[in-house]
Amino acid sequence: MNDLLRMICPATAAKPSRAVKLALLCLAMVAIFIASASAADIATLRNGFTIRHEHHLVMGATTRLFFSADDSNFTDVPTEEITSFEKDLSLPAPTPAQAADLPPAPASALVARPKTALSLNQVVDNASAAYHLDPDLVNSVIHAESGFNAHAVSPKGARGLMQLMPQTANQLGVNDAFDPQDNVTGGSRYLRELLEHYNFDLVKALAAYNAGPGRVEQYRGVPPFRETRAYVARIVREYNAKKIAQEKAEKAEKARTAPHKAVAHAHAAPKTNATLAAKATHPESPSSPR
Repeated sequence: MNDLLRMICPATAAKPSRAVKLALLCLAMVAIFIASASAADIATLRNGFTIRHEHHLVMGATTRLFFSADDSNFTDVPTEEITSFEKDLSLPAPTPAQAADLPPAPASALVARPKTALSLNQVVDNASAAYHLDPDLVNSVIHAESGFNAHAVSPKGARGLMQLMPQTANQLGVNDAFDPQDNVTGGSRYLRELLEHYNFDLVKALAAYNAGPGRVEQYRGVPPFRETRAYVARIVREYNAKKIAQEKAEKAEKARTAPHKAVAHAHAAPKTNATLAAKATHPESPSSPR
């Protein structure tokens, strides 16, 4: 407190009054309030894992966590797995100009400072970008594999968010299968390799991820195992639901902005007869299917 007073008012630093201290305390509280007003939310799961998100929507047994303000990126989590929601009160990082004015930290402080962990959506986004996958697909696989439990271990020994077997994790270069970043990066790489191997047949790739490529080759498709078929169906259903929700949101946005476009079109100059004739002579080719 005295150091802060010396910077603001050296004359009063020797004997700061109680009123001055209270004023500085109020200023600090206001600064914290302003910083937290725009903070995101954090969902804490039963297993202790946290998911940082912009906002959420409880839909009965499922809670949707939105990673963007426009609702275009989200993941669904069982409501019973979420124990609490709280505001992310972490202060924003200083700008480069502000950072340049900060005094250098002691070497001991740099060594003792813990590594900043990425949020799950950041981990998924980074891994998806690296291996050209849809983040929604990776999230759906994580949901089916571990229920977002970073420390999950299957009866067969698969570990972490994307349930990597020790041998597979070793082949993928994953040092710590319980580390979310290592696990999701390795699992995304493995999923990409399977997609390429099966000519981007998602059903076969998911079946191989669950039962192993050998079983898919043996049965020339999805193995007749109840667990594997339920696994593939669950991921495909959840992934398709996300895509349908996104398409509906896009259509709603287009419908909302359509009246403005219609007004602008009404004020546009009418086409000449020559233009209309050219259109009739050379009709546009139909767009290719999506």
